[in-house]
Amino acid sequence: MMDKSYILEHNILEQYLLGELSRADEQKIEELILKDADLKEQLNSLESNFELMALENAITPPEKVKDSLMKVVRGSNLKGNSVAKKNSFKAYLGIAATLAALFMITSLYILKQLSDTRNQLKLVDTENSVLIENIENLNTSAEHTSKLLALLKSPETEQYILKGNELAPGAKIVSYVNHKEKSIIVNAKDLPKLDKNHDYQMWADVEGVMIDMGVITKESDLLAMNYIDKAASLNITIEPAGGNDHPTVSRLVSNVYLK
Repeated sequence: MMDKSYILEHNILEQYLLGELSRADEQKIEELILKDADLKEQLNSLESNFELMALENAITPPEKVKDSLMKVVRGSNLKGNSVAKKNSFKAYLGIAATLAALFMITSLYILKQLSDTRNQLKLVDTENSVLIENIENLNTSAEHTSKLLALLKSPETEQYILKGNELAPGAKIVSYVNHKEKSIIVNAKDLPKLDKNHDYQMWADVEGVMIDMGVITKESDLLAMNYIDKAASLNITIEPAGGNDHPTVSRLVSNVYLK
């Protein structure tokens, strides 16, 4: 039996406002509302609460969507008697649902924009890091070059020329040794190129023991080698790519005695 008590206990008015009742039940509710002032007041209160909830959760939609929505709202006929307010409220619920959907879409759009912005910031940070690293490398390179030039111009620097033998005919290496600064630089511009499996390596002879001074790499003509105290001579051999831990004497291409 659909009476006032049943309606209030089973939240029938809420179902009525949300359009969840059958048409027959809706007609029964509307008939009872016309006869019962208390039910009508309850309905109006619920309607007001729903309207307030819809307004509180409303968002500002994009202009294009907003314009289209307002055209639909203006074209709707919301006139009627007190019972027909249900139709008006359903229209408001439709608007609220639309705005809620727009809110979700807008939120997703904002999240995507934030994600894109974060990715752009990461890209900028990476580019800045690369730029800073390049600047630091340039500064380091400039500082290194300045030190090399200062060493070459120093009156304390002695020059030694190592000429190639039959293993490297025409080879010539100019070495600059500064005992005070404990530095040595070689100009390997005129060393014949080797295959990718071999490198030139420099050694210092200290009391008959060959000590590694470093691999003469192909990266630059002017290279700083390891300075070895009390070296009697400088020696260059051909070794496997990357260098060796001891010299291959049979592949000695050049040497010079130090003063």
